[in-house]
Amino acid sequence: MAYGMTVRRFMPFTVMKECAMSNEALVLYEIQGAIATLTLNRPKALNALSPELMAELATIMETLDEDDTVRCIVLTGGPRVFAAGADIKDMAERTSTSMVERRSFATWERVRKCRKPIIAAVSGYALGGGCELAMQCDMIVASETAQFGQPEIHIGIMPGAGGTQRLARALGPYRAMEMVLTGNMLSAREAHAAGLVNRVAPIESFLDEAHRLASEIASRAPVAIRLAREAVRHGVETTVRDGLEIERRNFYLLFNTEDQKEGMQAFIEKRPATYKGK
Repeated sequence: MAYGMTVRRFMPFTVMKECAMSNEALVLYEIQGAIATLTLNRPKALNALSPELMAELATIMETLDEDDTVRCIVLTGGPRVFAAGADIKDMAERTSTSMVERRSFATWERVRKCRKPIIAAVSGYALGGGCELAMQCDMIVASETAQFGQPEIHIGIMPGAGGTQRLARALGPYRAMEMVLTGNMLSAREAHAAGLVNRVAPIESFLDEAHRLASEIASRAPVAIRLAREAVRHGVETTVRDGLEIERRNFYLLFNTEDQKEGMQAFIEKRPATYKGK
């Protein structure tokens, strides 16, 4: 299915006050056809995930979630670094009470609730919150320079945005325990061999590889993509029995969609399907 090449950009009004001092977007946003590309944009701070950056990212994700023309999202930090972690300067003097009162992970939950498939295109460091943000995506395409790790133990804390849970599910509990308790990193190739990364590409083409994967996903039936994604995610976070219930419910629901009729008829007629997301 062909998509137009119109490019759209925007900076959400709701977060403009947070960027007023620098007058620069913390997340760059571009749409080409059915694919949205988001680029973390704090290069001087190695894309440290400040509260302001996460708020801007969440707002853009929510906007894309309501845009029916967008079928897949690619999230990157550029070729040098994905994100080197949370903003330590922001957290250094905080107390347990202030961390709870500021609802530190509320924006992370907003990002997690996005219903569109998200591909992390990772190059350079993805550490701490950066690794957790990549793992919150549905797939990871890495450049050969990528390094993944949860080094929080080196500064007297532990992962708090899903690192202990998602690493254990991706790598198994023993490998995850070693990474969390030592703070040691995985290279792109090691992460791929361990099942954390989908594809590894040269640094000059890792983003193109992520876009190729996104284009393939965007060509599929959007409702089926959304419900299949929901089933996989739900299954990882619950029991097999509960996961099967969601899988079967979503399977049956798809037989009420126009895309199901179109997809099966196109298969019978030996022609490409044209999906409308209905």
